[in-house]
Amino acid sequence: MIYGEKMKKEILCLKGFSVKAEGKEIVKKASFSLKEGEVAVIMGPNGSGKSTLAYALMGHPEYESEGTALYEGNELTGMEPDERSRKGIFLSFQNPLEVPGVTVSSFLRTALNSRRPKENPIKIHDFIKLLNEKMKLLHIRKDFAGRYLNEGFSGGEKKKMEILQLAVLNPKLAILDETDSGLDIDSLKNVCESINKLKEENPGLTVLAITHYQRMLNHLKPDKVMIMLDGEIVREDGPELAEELEKSGYEAYRK
Repeated sequence: MIYGEKMKKEILCLKGFSVKAEGKEIVKKASFSLKEGEVAVIMGPNGSGKSTLAYALMGHPEYESEGTALYEGNELTGMEPDERSRKGIFLSFQNPLEVPGVTVSSFLRTALNSRRPKENPIKIHDFIKLLNEKMKLLHIRKDFAGRYLNEGFSGGEKKKMEILQLAVLNPKLAILDETDSGLDIDSLKNVCESINKLKEENPGLTVLAITHYQRMLNHLKPDKVMIMLDGEIVREDGPELAEELEKSGYEAYRK
């Protein structure tokens, strides 16, 4: 360490982390760590366990985990999903649900208040100011806030809604589960540019992005790339690994 250099703290550390569903082991002894402000990407084909890992980190009740999962030095096992959320973990869903009758604004205010002490909810004028600031930052039209949550949204609008939620909640760790899924080239670029803007605004934001394809990495520049196959992290390296993967395919990394 260079004298005077500020040591980045470890946000997430997995050691031998395994996940089971209905008695079947899906994630097998995953081990990696993320430091504050890092952007990491997990790549792998369908069925490799990427989304299962994301849901398990968020505390989904259908998954049983073993091994060590430390978030800011504290064990995640045993924490309820809402507690993980309050501590600053965010999961962007691959297929967000439609909620008729609930506006985007109402949903976001409720989500934000769920992270605050019950006796100290955000004041309505403060929330409106915050929401308008984030929508302006992400180039989202103001009338978006009055629409019903994900109802009639295009694929790009649903993903933009997830990123707006990320912006409003301002977590420490953002897990993005196949944010590029179903997006055309322009929509993917817009979503990734929004993530980059949030990183510029908050350099301490740590991102764990899960994807199938290298194309997302053309816009979202990662610090590290991991390859997941059959539930195992089989390789971890710098961003050049994604380019190598694009040329060789996943088969080259199978044991």
